[in-house]
Amino acid sequence: MGRAYALAFAERGALVVVNDLGGDFKGVGKGSLAADKVVEEIKRKGGKAVANYDSVEAGEKVVKTALDAFGRIDVVVNNAGILRDRSFSRISDEDWDIIQRVHLRGSFQVTRAAWDHMKKQKYGRIIMTSSASGIYGNFGQANYSAAKLGILGLANTLAIEGRKNNIHCNTIAPNAGSRMTQTVMPEDLFEALKPEYVAPLILWLCHESCEENGGLFEVGAGWIGKLRWERTLGAIARQKNQPMTPEAVKANWEKICDFDNASKPQNIQESVAGMIEVLHKIDAEGGVSINHTSHATSTATSGFAGAIGYKLPSFSSAYTEMETIMYALGVGASVKDPKDLKFVYEGSSDFSCLPTFGVIIAQKSMMGGGLAEIPGLSINFAKVLHGEQYLELYKPLPRSGKLKCEAVVADVLDKGSGVVILMDVYSYSGKELICYNQFSLFLVGSGGFGGKRTSEKLKVALNVPSRPPDAVLRDTTSLNQAALYRLSGDWNPLHIDPNFASLAGFEKPILHGLCTFGFSARHVLRQFADNDVSRFKAIKTRFAKPVYPGQTLQTEMWKEGNRIHFQTKVQETGDIVISNAYVDLVPKLDISAKTPSEGGELQSTLVFEEIGRRLKEVGREVVKKVKAVFEWHITKGGDIAAKWTIDLKNESGKVYKGPAKGCADTTIIISDDDFMQVVLGKLDPQKAFFSGRLKARGNIMLSQKLQMILKDYAKL
Repeated sequence: MGRAYALAFAERGALVVVNDLGGDFKGVGKGSLAADKVVEEIKRKGGKAVANYDSVEAGEKVVKTALDAFGRIDVVVNNAGILRDRSFSRISDEDWDIIQRVHLRGSFQVTRAAWDHMKKQKYGRIIMTSSASGIYGNFGQANYSAAKLGILGLANTLAIEGRKNNIHCNTIAPNAGSRMTQTVMPEDLFEALKPEYVAPLILWLCHESCEENGGLFEVGAGWIGKLRWERTLGAIARQKNQPMTPEAVKANWEKICDFDNASKPQNIQESVAGMIEVLHKIDAEGGVSINHTSHATSTATSGFAGAIGYKLPSFSSAYTEMETIMYALGVGASVKDPKDLKFVYEGSSDFSCLPTFGVIIAQKSMMGGGLAEIPGLSINFAKVLHGEQYLELYKPLPRSGKLKCEAVVADVLDKGSGVVILMDVYSYSGKELICYNQFSLFLVGSGGFGGKRTSEKLKVALNVPSRPPDAVLRDTTSLNQAALYRLSGDWNPLHIDPNFASLAGFEKPILHGLCTFGFSARHVLRQFADNDVSRFKAIKTRFAKPVYPGQTLQTEMWKEGNRIHFQTKVQETGDIVISNAYVDLVPKLDISAKTPSEGGELQSTLVFEEIGRRLKEVGREVVKKVKAVFEWHITKGGDIAAKWTIDLKNESGKVYKGPAKGCADTTIIISDDDFMQVVLGKLDPQKAFFSGRLKARGNIMLSQKLQMILKDYAKL
């Protein structure tokens, strides 16, 4: 077989190292003839090849031959093998050990020697050779079967570990005539099972365009079939808070062994997930056997339908400026951008809570275990994916507060390969609705129960326009981005623990999808609303692919009226990670000063008028000492009710109603009541500033000179 592979690779232009120890099929003897004959044959046909005669147990020497001759190594085909067939009772230690050393340890040694070279060049293709004896067992081959199945386990793990570096590892179980089988196969069968009928599969699996990784293939006589594991649906043989007994196992034995409607786990995560699902079932149902008859479909259908309209227990969640700042930092807001200061500094004159903080409050309804309580749904949390997200704000989120959340199962959709659960979450401040979220949760492998595929309740994701984007913004996430974001409440170890991430099939911890969501929303808010949170109305996204901390997020945006379509990519790979997304903005309004309603005269009006009168006599003196223009925004009920300007920069200075004529050096925002408390000396301005009751922007250090105006000159 090795000869057939070598000739086939050489014929397609590969540079080949032909390794053969030169012994017989029992591993006895040593010589160069076998390898040399193949090398000569390749050269006669115009190919390039060199020979190597080392044992595969000295794998580094085999690989060194390739590096010395050709400068790199791209493909390893582990094909070396011997036989020491004995019935189990007659296998000696030597018979056992030499089979393991040549087959299993030899595959390990050669592959390990090539591994780091493949990692550095971000490319490698590895073939492991198992056997039907290892897969199914065979009389007289306990040693050989154990080694061959061990090789499959080695290959499966290498496929997982190599994926991130574009190293693929696949396994074949060939049926072919060889030196090992020519003494045990009938001659006509030996001729029919030509090694040349195996080689084409090897070449395809090793081609750079083949994406197969972690596959197992039986091959022979021109036929190829892929194998996979299969598992019965099984039965739960214990009750909640009750001991498990052999009698319970016996009673459920028929179900345990029934392969009707069997599942086909693809990886260890799905295997472990099955156990987690069992634990949830026992806890929720007290240990009910898993249905696996035709009755299962109707039961599932009615169960899922019964979940629609289910309300999770309501809860209240309080937050302060600290939580909103932590969230802003988690989604990339930074003091590097002066416009972001309003999101990360509570003393900023226009400190604001990022609109997407609304999902943090809402998701707590599900992270508290509420999903597990939904009747008719047996949710395996290891199989839950966050598919889409919709958020709508009815007014800007307060900088701190307490919101009550009510969550309901809006609908359940059957997508065949899984189930989509639409969770609607309403967040209230008192009786006022502040925001609404819709989480689209995808349950892998739970579909096919005959339910509906679409819902009018689903907030639909939309395709982006087919033209170049109107704007593109980029932000590089930090290596600590996921560690920082999880402080906002999503403690899933997938985003921090390398071992857990590896178990889930990722090369390292991934970024939270809602973190990428927050980055993207910030980009839209910055580009098209000048970071004005009052203009943010709604956002809809679809999560497409994971992001690794440290990668650069690139948000591409298209403006169509007050709707901003966008998609987000990883700049380094070009992968779209958020697709079919949009943000709806509130039209920009003219926020000129409002006139107080009748009967609502501002107290501050009298004060500004009095300051103006008292400064007339000493205006020039004050202007020389202050040289600044102060603009005051006096609010009532949260709205700007009046604007006043104290001009102590020009001529003899003056006080007038309205915005500054030109540019104000400092703008101060304060309520009418708090202004009076400051004037009367009952509210310290610094304490008012740090508590957020007084806000200032511009050159706030100039505000210290206000004491001179209010006390020394205006005599207030």
